[in-house]
Amino acid sequence: MKLWDKGYSTNEKIDHFTVGNDRTLDLVLAKYDVLASIVHAKMLHKIGLLSTQESADLVSELEIIGITIADGSFIIEDSFEDMHSKIEHVLTEKLGATGKKIHTARSRNDQVLVAMHLYFKKELAEIKTQTKDLFDLLLALAEKHKKTMLPGYTHLQIAMPSSFGLWFSAYAENLIDDVYFIDAAYKIADQNPLGSAAGYGSSYPIDRSFTTETLGFSTLKYNAVAAQMSRGKVEKAAAFGMASIAATLSKMAMDICLYMSQNFNFISFPDELTTGSSIMPHKKNPDVFELVRGKCNKLQSIPNQLTMVINNLPSGYHRDLQLVKEITIPAVQDMKACLEILTFSLKEINVNTKILDDPKYDLLFSVDTLNEMVKNGIPFRDAYKKMGQEIASGTFQPKKDAIHTHKGSIGNLCLDEISAKMEILFKS
Repeated sequence: MKLWDKGYSTNEKIDHFTVGNDRTLDLVLAKYDVLASIVHAKMLHKIGLLSTQESADLVSELEIIGITIADGSFIIEDSFEDMHSKIEHVLTEKLGATGKKIHTARSRNDQVLVAMHLYFKKELAEIKTQTKDLFDLLLALAEKHKKTMLPGYTHLQIAMPSSFGLWFSAYAENLIDDVYFIDAAYKIADQNPLGSAAGYGSSYPIDRSFTTETLGFSTLKYNAVAAQMSRGKVEKAAAFGMASIAATLSKMAMDICLYMSQNFNFISFPDELTTGSSIMPHKKNPDVFELVRGKCNKLQSIPNQLTMVINNLPSGYHRDLQLVKEITIPAVQDMKACLEILTFSLKEINVNTKILDDPKYDLLFSVDTLNEMVKNGIPFRDAYKKMGQEIASGTFQPKKDAIHTHKGSIGNLCLDEISAKMEILFKS
């Protein structure tokens, strides 16, 4: 069944190519199409295009379809083009002529638009919550390990003293920036496009304010053409938000992979969180973190993929836009999986508390020792040269008891302030 059926059939190859994997992806979106259809039916009754009984019957049957979607028994057979055609078929089969009225005053483009907006509202909210879960864990770990020293590196060379508290809370605070992007994407998704029909509105006196309020959108995408142009844009906004989180997770996963190696030996995880080798019995591989790194690097490519699809499209609907679903829906699933597994795994991290016992890390304290010389009246450049000479001659004696007091340093992590920044994002 096709919603655009005019009494003739298209070539089987054309059907296969144009439908693609829409049926599979639509199983994810179907509940949102049902939700929007319920509100659409109520709106049609409100403006007098459906009787009270017709609206009630449609709502009742749509709610039953929603139950089958929730319990996994809803399927879209090959004889149907997409979720829209399957849902309308079920309604017509159950209600006869009444079922055929559900499509009044809307287009399939209209349906996809509102389903995607509802989908991203829900998924972005869940991603934001998962990000907060990881953030809370990182701050807790920062507090727990705030006094455990960790070598800081620049250019992968020993640089300055750091701490696990500084390392954990650095990634926590970076997640706040990522949530800013997620919030921006949510605001774009939180605009109701329903009622734009095929992109140019309708001659029916539809009540778009009613559907906006009933569907829980904070505002309406007023211009019908602008609403249609949000297809691809809302996905791209969400993709930028996910890419921002992915960049943070990928960097942290890379740190973890380095720190777990025997050459560093800064951290470890229980055996059950690592994997082995088919030939080397000693191996404990960080496969989880390597996959987080790889998946998150893929996620960072999603905005560019979307740009390549929608970049030079004129206004109005084009079938190219179908492709944004197959790019973004799996990306959302990967994003949530990476957040979940990283939060799960980091709960079991073991920290090496004796890293700086190795004498090669004495060089971490060259700057602190130099700073003490400056405090005692030696000009910085003279102190710098003297320190360099001592290091080169092997006579350098590190001062390891320097106290860092400024905000954001190893001696003043400002964990409460960082926590407060994130809390604001969950109160707004």
